[in-house]
Amino acid sequence: MRSLCLSVLLVVQLASAMDRQPNADYQKRRQALARKTSGGVVLLFAPREVEGPNDIYGYRPENNFFYLTGWSEPGAALLIEPPIPAGNNSPERPYTEILFLPAHNESQEQWTGTKLGPENPDASRITGFDHVDVLDNLRSDLARVLSLQSRAVYTDIPEGEQSSNSTAPLDWLKRANAFPVYVSFQDLRPLLRSLRTYKDAGEIDRIRKATDASIAAHLMAMHVLKPGMTEREISALLQYEWGKRGCERPAYAPIVGAGLNSSVLHYSDDSGPINAGDLILIDAAGEYSMYASDITRTLPASGKFTPRQREIYEIALGAQNAAIAAFQSGKSMLSRDRPNSLYQVAYDYIDSHGKDSHGERLGKYFNHGLSHYVGLNVHDEGDYDVPVGPGMVFTIEPGIYIPEEKLGVRIEDVFYVDAAGKLINLTQSLPHTVEEVERAMANK
Repeated sequence: MRSLCLSVLLVVQLASAMDRQPNADYQKRRQALARKTSGGVVLLFAPREVEGPNDIYGYRPENNFFYLTGWSEPGAALLIEPPIPAGNNSPERPYTEILFLPAHNESQEQWTGTKLGPENPDASRITGFDHVDVLDNLRSDLARVLSLQSRAVYTDIPEGEQSSNSTAPLDWLKRANAFPVYVSFQDLRPLLRSLRTYKDAGEIDRIRKATDASIAAHLMAMHVLKPGMTEREISALLQYEWGKRGCERPAYAPIVGAGLNSSVLHYSDDSGPINAGDLILIDAAGEYSMYASDITRTLPASGKFTPRQREIYEIALGAQNAAIAAFQSGKSMLSRDRPNSLYQVAYDYIDSHGKDSHGERLGKYFNHGLSHYVGLNVHDEGDYDVPVGPGMVFTIEPGIYIPEEKLGVRIEDVFYVDAAGKLINLTQSLPHTVEEVERAMANK
């Protein structure tokens, strides 16, 4: 009876905590990854649960582990065995995947909450894995797998002196002689980067929900912003508005920069005053069920742009519109140094329109990239060496920053390419033009 109650409680907790995709979606990703390993074994570890003052939003799964499993509890491990045909001296190996969970610990759960243990009879149904085992059995299962032709283990190998979630458990397994001497270790991340470049319908739906909640937050900021407020008030308002619409946390540290601060690309203090005549650059969005959005708008504190502010704003908007108009599915590139670069289109527009106070071109004031992928991370994993095509989600965000004039403008929207190759603006409903922004700000 206790096991049944625990299963029901876990299902309710998982359903209420996160808008999780169907188990079949995660299994498709695991199978797609297995096809890329040329017979190698995938071994990946989730982070352990860490409590402390820096963990203010609670435990957050690691992106790659969540992408493959949809599992949001700490301390798990994933083992994928791709199918291998029978050899001269070895049997055929079918495709197998195992989710390893820490042993159920009732004492610890009094402090950190109920967790799913591998002994639970519903563990397979809840997780979507045919095989769920206790983490203590990982070493023996790994030894069995590696004795059947597998000579490569794909895992998240850190660069240089960095560490990853797999560093400590891999070190332990090596000391326990779990890996035959002939086994090589391969970096799993390039394979996952390739897969994560293309979002499925469930991912796009969750990015859309993060975006819709963030649009509502930006609209509220437009309605209430006025001189005499502080950057922190606006930042707090944004987080409240997307939070009450289902976002668990900010997708990144919100940027609310007034006056000179608007020209600082990654300004994050959000501690200054908002004065009459200031431009306010707001780069902020929420994260919904692990998926980010990324939106920037630039607003006049007094509700009306000055002629110079309007000029620079419309050049930035013109650059964005030029990049949108130039987009061709299967041909356009996000990288700035490639043919058919959308960045180059936006840069050329900015550099050929308007001047600074010294009569020089404005191109030098556009000093960041135009686009990045959006997904489980706000700057999501993805392959920038391929043309943009269906399933890709990315930003288009030209900016002009002139510190001498205390003037910074960025306009950033989130786009995806649909199955027909059409570019869809997920933030289309948020005011873009000078007139739209001023009208929204007048609607107090």
